[in-house]
Amino acid sequence: MASKLLRAVVLGPPGSGKGTVCERIARSFGLQHLSSGQFLRESLRGGGGECPRGRPLRGCVAGGFASITAAFLALMTAPFCCCACTGFPRTLGQAEALDRICELDLVISLNIPFETLKDRLSARWVHPASGRVYNMDFNPPHVQGVDDLTGEPLVQREDDKPEAVAARLRKYKDAAKPVIELYKSRGILHSFSGTETNKIWPYVYTLLSGKIPPILSDEEN
Repeated sequence: MASKLLRAVVLGPPGSGKGTVCERIARSFGLQHLSSGQFLRESLRGGGGECPRGRPLRGCVAGGFASITAAFLALMTAPFCCCACTGFPRTLGQAEALDRICELDLVISLNIPFETLKDRLSARWVHPASGRVYNMDFNPPHVQGVDDLTGEPLVQREDDKPEAVAARLRKYKDAAKPVIELYKSRGILHSFSGTETNKIWPYVYTLLSGKIPPILSDEEN
């Protein structure tokens, strides 16, 4: 368990490696990894848990964007929740809603070149049921086209296909700019640039180590 309460957010465009960074943060510092994408997948599958006022998570998703935001805010602001979050907040409205409920300790922003993102996304395949992500260039499945754990087929999301990637990145940039400016103005934004997660990670680890004692060394992660 983490020795102090800490809430962090990892921001980055699609394909930036924010999920990988957040998983490493969770392991190294004893935090809970909250992923909005995984939250939505579990909700749509009818997974356990409730959103505010006791509604099932599936009902929150059916209730629309505002209900999803409320449900995820409840997860992030649960008592004694020490968490690192990916995929939320996506918009200025979500950031302002979160700010009314709790104060973030830090925000990490990953800046990855466009060409790197385009190549990563175009080579990305996923296991739909679990959300496990494979990259055919540097993290391929053991058997081409199937999930390592279940043997079920992998798929390429429509928005990971080359023709859709540019539109996704433009959309992220437009939505993220005011969010990034908000956290920058508060002095809690820390930006990291590069093309490889393994090279960015030591700098993230050093930053977090100044905020909360690690439970794993950098080499162990």
